[in-house]
Amino acid sequence: MCNLYRMTRAHAEVARLFNAELGRIGNAGPEVYPGLPGLVVAPRPGGGRPGPLELRSMTWGFPLVLKGKNGQPLKPKPINNARADKLDGFMWRYSFQERRCLIPVSAFAEAEGERGAKTRTWFTLPDQEVFAVAGLWRDTPEWGPAYTMVMTEACQHVAGVHDRMPVILKRADWADWLDGPPDAAGLLCRPYPELMVVERTAESWVRR
Repeated sequence: MCNLYRMTRAHAEVARLFNAELGRIGNAGPEVYPGLPGLVVAPRPGGGRPGPLELRSMTWGFPLVLKGKNGQPLKPKPINNARADKLDGFMWRYSFQERRCLIPVSAFAEAEGERGAKTRTWFTLPDQEVFAVAGLWRDTPEWGPAYTMVMTEACQHVAGVHDRMPVILKRADWADWLDGPPDAAGLLCRPYPELMVVERTAESWVRR
């Protein structure tokens, strides 16, 4: 599952790439971790579907509220990945039917190596500095607008590191993911079929 990705291009440049208006960006940083803000392309609030697209920041992860031994709610846990074969489950069903989005990504990372010594392995596309990952979003009482990343089986380039990967959408499929019927959108949740660049690093997975 993906728990770290980069989005390193300027906000205005990303908005132009996705033919979107600039919305409220907030403090989305170049490296995005679960529970922190990231950039999302989605229909402008109140604009209907299909309608004008907007680039804005949301929290990465749907909040899962757990309770302690005394029954008091604990700090919410961000559920930042949604498996493509589980999109009909309660947590994802209505967002998949009504609130799909695009997540601009420059690279995503997976942990590789022995436990306690895992390093970061990055995956990029050779011909695209920014690509679109399939996402879902919803408003939450805990964090406001929040999004999750849709995951599918790993392609041949990712399989040596992890058995799942984000759903990467080709530009020709962006509109179908955002506005197409759920059955058609579900067919887009497949391993990326083209070349990817794998960069193994000595960076520690956990930054201390």
